[in-house]
Amino acid sequence: MHLDMVSRRPETTPKQPPLLFVHGSFSDARVWDEYFLPYFAEHGYEAHAVSLRGHGRSEGRERLHTWRLADYVADLAQAAAVLPPSPLLIGHSMGGMVVQKYLESSPAVAGVVLMGSVPPQGLLPSNLHMAMRHPFLFQQMALFSVLGPSFGSIELMRRLLFSPDMPADKLREFFRYTQAESQVVSLDMMGLNPLRLKPGRSPAPVLVLGAQHDIFVSPTLVEETARFYRAECHICPNMAHAMMLEARWRDLADYLLGWIARAVENRPETAAA
Repeated sequence: MHLDMVSRRPETTPKQPPLLFVHGSFSDARVWDEYFLPYFAEHGYEAHAVSLRGHGRSEGRERLHTWRLADYVADLAQAAAVLPPSPLLIGHSMGGMVVQKYLESSPAVAGVVLMGSVPPQGLLPSNLHMAMRHPFLFQQMALFSVLGPSFGSIELMRRLLFSPDMPADKLREFFRYTQAESQVVSLDMMGLNPLRLKPGRSPAPVLVLGAQHDIFVSPTLVEETARFYRAECHICPNMAHAMMLEARWRDLADYLLGWIARAVENRPETAAA
């Protein structure tokens, strides 16, 4: 399976570990290349993002609605295998669940960052929260899930993913990243393929990030995920779900840089790698 990888490398000898970013539903690797990949390369890291099968320029678009969560996990394994040992994995939303499922096989990783991630319990808590708190938007999201981008609009995208002050020209630009998503994967995350990790401390550092105004994954669910992994938790103020594309993205990136420096870089395993 050919998978498209977007990579940005520093001009000097790279710091360790390499960073591998995994996108969420209805998008592809380009969401990371707008700001995050160049920024982390400027700060000395190899920064890579993979488009999962059926997304972006990766193979498998014609079979998108047949792919399962296990297929996306296999894609992550394939992408991680071409990097130096023990990459740091950063997963957003659905990509966060892909990362968590990848950890079931206990691969060596330098660390894990879960950004607005589907929680360990799966999608059901997130969907229930959104249905109760934002019933109209939940209905619109459900229609978008079935009908794809042809149903969407930049205003709907703003309400679902971004802060109210996101400029319209940026929304139009980001709308080009949207695409259909496998509904079977959504069912897997609802419980057909539940997470089999046990609560407790991960062998690698874990950072759990959320957004103050995320209508998909509330700060409460983010905090529950952090408790599951006994991980550090940070809720980004004045941000919505698409944190890596928000106007205040640099605040999030700087927090992540600081966490990598103090929690990951100085670990003996990372230095040895």
